[in-house]
Amino acid sequence: MRALITGGSGFVGTHLRRHLEASGDVVAISDIETDITDADAIAAAVAEYAPDAIYHLAALSHVGESWDNPSSVLSVNVIGTANVLAAARRAGVERVLVTSSADVYGSVDASALPLSETSPVAPANPYAASKAAAEVMCMQAWRSFGQGVIIARPFNHIGPGQSTRFAVPGLASRILEAQAASAPSLLVGNLAAQRDFTDVRDIVMGYRALIVDGSPGEVYNLSSGTAVSLADVVAMLQSIIGTTLELQTDEALLRPLDTPVLKGDAQKIQASVGWRPRLDLETSLRDIVASLKN
Repeated sequence: MRALITGGSGFVGTHLRRHLEASGDVVAISDIETDITDADAIAAAVAEYAPDAIYHLAALSHVGESWDNPSSVLSVNVIGTANVLAAARRAGVERVLVTSSADVYGSVDASALPLSETSPVAPANPYAASKAAAEVMCMQAWRSFGQGVIIARPFNHIGPGQSTRFAVPGLASRILEAQAASAPSLLVGNLAAQRDFTDVRDIVMGYRALIVDGSPGEVYNLSSGTAVSLADVVAMLQSIIGTTLELQTDEALLRPLDTPVLKGDAQKIQASVGWRPRLDLETSLRDIVASLKN
């Protein structure tokens, strides 16, 4: 299979490329996040490579930063997705996987968990709103043109190589720095938030499985089905690294609105393509720490 990845040099894209090539696919990378709103540039990249499938990963994906510049997030994540879909349609690309986010579910009551694909979409931050709007573009393309679009809704995914701008590698990096400086304490944000973590190496296996066997016009959750608090993640990281830092809340690290709990139901993708996570949280955290040390 000839595959094109937008945002292919990013955290997820790098892992996806490795998995696709290990599976025998021929892969091209289109790193045009800053120009993804340029329809001509997208169309030229797709026409030049003529892929069988496109994995659309390119996006502005930091939730916290989306509060500061919502217009850019909407432009890249919504207009960019529309451009990719249009380019794929003109080039006759059979399959397009568009990565959305579990953040589209918003802030939900614990009684509504775990979240399935039929749960209400109620985005609570600009990033989530942009992903929900991109999903609407995907479904419009499916309904209007019968385009082979599949939507992936991954819950929080982590792993080696992720930017320290994101919560888990950021915490791991700061714990390592505190250890090196012999600091007694660590400033943290909201550690009560609970998230459903899956290793990125499992996530990308799910993406390819959906391209091969998923149904166009459908949405699929990718999740572990377990919610873990950031406080527990920090405790695990401290145990792995060998520190006992005192944790102190820093108001500057708190978001305007933080979803208390996210936990997903991945029965649909399990039944459809047989995907389920293989790597546990401790393995992911150990590999993150090792990659930061290196």
